[in-house]
Amino acid sequence: MVQATQAGSETRRLAWMALTLTPGMGPTRIARAVQRLGQAELLFEASLTELESLNLPSKSAQFIADGRARTLAEDEVRRLIDTGGSFLTFDDPAYPERLREIFDPPAVLWIRGNPGILGLPGIAVVGTRQPTPYGAGMAERLSRDLALRKLIILSGMARGVDTAAHKGAIDARGATVAVWGTGIDVIYPKENKRLAEQIVETGGAIVSEYPLGTFPAPQNFPIRNRILSGMSVGVLVIEAGEHSGTRITARCAMEQNRDVYAVPGNVTNRNAWGPNTLIKQGAKLTATWEDIWEDLPSHIRLALEDALHATGADESKLPASASLFTDAEQGAKLPEHERLVFERLRHDEALQLDELMEGLEGTLASPEIFTALFELELAGRVRQLPGKHYVRAF
Repeated sequence: MVQATQAGSETRRLAWMALTLTPGMGPTRIARAVQRLGQAELLFEASLTELESLNLPSKSAQFIADGRARTLAEDEVRRLIDTGGSFLTFDDPAYPERLREIFDPPAVLWIRGNPGILGLPGIAVVGTRQPTPYGAGMAERLSRDLALRKLIILSGMARGVDTAAHKGAIDARGATVAVWGTGIDVIYPKENKRLAEQIVETGGAIVSEYPLGTFPAPQNFPIRNRILSGMSVGVLVIEAGEHSGTRITARCAMEQNRDVYAVPGNVTNRNAWGPNTLIKQGAKLTATWEDIWEDLPSHIRLALEDALHATGADESKLPASASLFTDAEQGAKLPEHERLVFERLRHDEALQLDELMEGLEGTLASPEIFTALFELELAGRVRQLPGKHYVRAF
């Protein structure tokens, strides 16, 4: 009896996969077809006439009826297992409940890593691929602070803000989820190969609604954004231009009744247009992790606090986020030559070494400036960027 149940379950899951791989079938059409069938596994028993009565396109019905859909699905599952991946179908118990609520949830999710975290409370962190040092620093810092408090950090693993968000979560030894617009075996961008490995190694997951081998087609990325917002409790926007794809994620979040948070930016920076506009439209202005934490539904916050206590962590002893407004206090604690260099630097704009030395000419000698920069970098107060540019670290 148990074996029969397991066989039926595998056939059902295979049917969902077959529908997903059938040409002309999208999430909404698949959901309607399964609803009319009653049970997904009946797909393989249906005749061509019965399939056409489900209002499937003729080419889709023919693809299923002649067995090509099942063969393709069996091959995909076999390859997925061989690569160490897994998949969830819409009616699997482990399918993320929040994602189930959106208008067009994916029928199948391809997964590398830990599928068990997909249903846990998380914040999607999104933004431009070309952030300022300030934007990248805020993404990393806020993600780290939220991950320390057991929130899952979701992002798209694109260059820029996404990459900084994943790194922040990993630094906190928290879990992070990357939602890709490619197959889970196609790393994009390629320079993030090590980051993808770290996400999986640290208990996170890589998720996609696209089959293995799917290349990074431009149209895939806006479509995947609904998954990012759909799986999250809220979406945090950090630097996004007027025509940025981040706007799509924010709009999806609003349509899905998710909270939207935004980090304010310098009005002279074109990438500040997105978050500043969202704040004017009602998004919550966010400067520290507390701004998000205090806004979480009480049952989620209590569950996260319980998870913290279960691991033996004392929330009062967790590292506090560095404040944007304590720079003077930080500088006052430094030796004089370090303080003078530190005060010249900013969070949101890099300063080239020659400009720094010119500005301190007559106050500090070159060796003192080099020594100060070295000590500040070692202390984690300053970061060096390519081209000998320096910024304050968060």
